Amino acid sequence: MKQMTAGLLALAALAGAACSDHSKMPTGTSYSAASLSAASAARGGARQGFGFNGTVSGFPTGEVFLTGGGSFDAATASNVVPSETDVKSGGGFRCVAAIAQGPLNRCAAGEGVRWDTAQLLASTNFKCTGADAAKPAATGPGTVVLLADFYRAGDGNDESFTAQMIVSDTDLAPDIAGNQTLWVQGVGCGDAVVHFNR
Repeated sequence: MKQMTAGLLALAALAGAACSDHSKMPTGTSYSAASLSAASAARGGARQGFGFNGTVSGFPTGEVFLTGGGSFDAATASNVVPSETDVKSGGGFRCVAAIAQGPLNRCAAGEGVRWDTAQLLASTNFKCTGADAAKPAATGPGTVVLLADFYRAGDGNDESFTAQMIVSDTDLAPDIAGNQTLWVQGVGCGDAVVHFNR
């Protein structure tokens, strides 16, 4: 009887951990891939964690460096903006070369501090260059489509730009030379170092 009671208590503890509210995780904290993987496993694998760093370009002007990561539940993604979605992600960004088109227009070389996520998107169409044919991408295993806010130093907590971005652990555009695993709207694609836990 004691073993049965102990077993039931252990199951109750596991159920409580699986149902814990991830929204109580503190913001502005860095999480390792291992901790994100453990958190995902505790919630039955609904969440994916990801991390990346890389540079994107391809449109007539501009180049952007991005780094960061976070976690999300793909089942909550929505293309209706604004919508409440289950995503916690952000990181650093810098305009390496000045941008004169798209949502990041007027970001000068050397500007940029950080980015964070406004919403988890279900899907988007993207182009790696201005002349490129539009291609689809969808949030799912190994790919996240985000609507992100980008901040420059002088703008404080007010976002300087809002643009879509994609992070993927597989090539988004096999018709283009190299691996295109990172995209920023109006800037282009790039080969980033990307890790997803699934």
